[in-house]
Amino acid sequence: MKLRRENITKALEALTAYGKVLVPTDEDGVGKYVPYHDGVELDLERVNTTLPPKDALFPQTQKMYRYKTGENAEIEEIIDADEQILFGIRPCDMQSIVALDAAFLTKTYVDSFYARKREKLVTIAIACAASNPTCFCDSMGVEPGAAPAADVLLVPTAEGWNVVCQSEKSKTLMESVAGILENGEDSPLPAADPWLKVNMEGVPSTLAGMFDHPMWDEICRPCLGCGTCTFLCPTCYCFEMAPENRGSEGIENRHWDSCMFSEYSRMAGGHNPRPTGKERVRNRYMHKLTFFAQRYGMGLCVGCGRCIQKCPVGMDITKIIELTGQEGAV
Repeated sequence: MKLRRENITKALEALTAYGKVLVPTDEDGVGKYVPYHDGVELDLERVNTTLPPKDALFPQTQKMYRYKTGENAEIEEIIDADEQILFGIRPCDMQSIVALDAAFLTKTYVDSFYARKREKLVTIAIACAASNPTCFCDSMGVEPGAAPAADVLLVPTAEGWNVVCQSEKSKTLMESVAGILENGEDSPLPAADPWLKVNMEGVPSTLAGMFDHPMWDEICRPCLGCGTCTFLCPTCYCFEMAPENRGSEGIENRHWDSCMFSEYSRMAGGHNPRPTGKERVRNRYMHKLTFFAQRYGMGLCVGCGRCIQKCPVGMDITKIIELTGQEGAV
């Protein structure tokens, strides 16, 4: 099946009958996913949005419980899990959802808030025919022209997209746009070949032995501890719990947090196991490249390049990978 470019608006309007459709757009120079509505300007040519799509599953602020204290104490879980369609997600961001699934849904604990949203989510990915100078997804095991975990894959052609259904969810979804899609396929555009390359061979195991390596003293120096890298990263999932109390009633919220903030690891008694930027920078990179792989069997960096592109002091995860490889070659 194929979808012509001139029919994209019709297709999105038809999909709204299924649920809330999140589409990439540009607001004041910031690429983000927003609910589709009449008049929204699609930005399907941008390789990556500035803000990652993880907010659809792991909201920046999420109300979790209502509670009352005192004699009539009670607690009520807040259920917020409507049908959602994430349209236009790129292969690297689709892989980030695979990583978040591992963190929130496996290893004996299932996060019910994430699980409900994940169950209600349908993903429609677009293969990449172009890349940014900071993209290195293929070095991290992601194919720019494929997104096997997505429910639907749109493969760019000169006239629009070939539509590839990849899950049971997609079959129901396709019924909504059956009259808009056309039979057959057009010649696909070549998949992007990111020019930024890194060699990840042996990096997780080598880096595991470099906890006390002197390189961290130099790597950490430029870091401002601003948290930009973590908030723009599609796979970072640090959070804090923050109640809103109003007398004997309140709401428990979950907010995004950052391991780059000194307060994140500070304990109630005042002790901080990561007292300086060195420990925090080291933890971030080792979690991305080693710790997560040890626990879940996959890397936590998908090569989207957002942290490289937006870091105010030019810190670059590919340089850490390069240094690790050099150490492993010694």
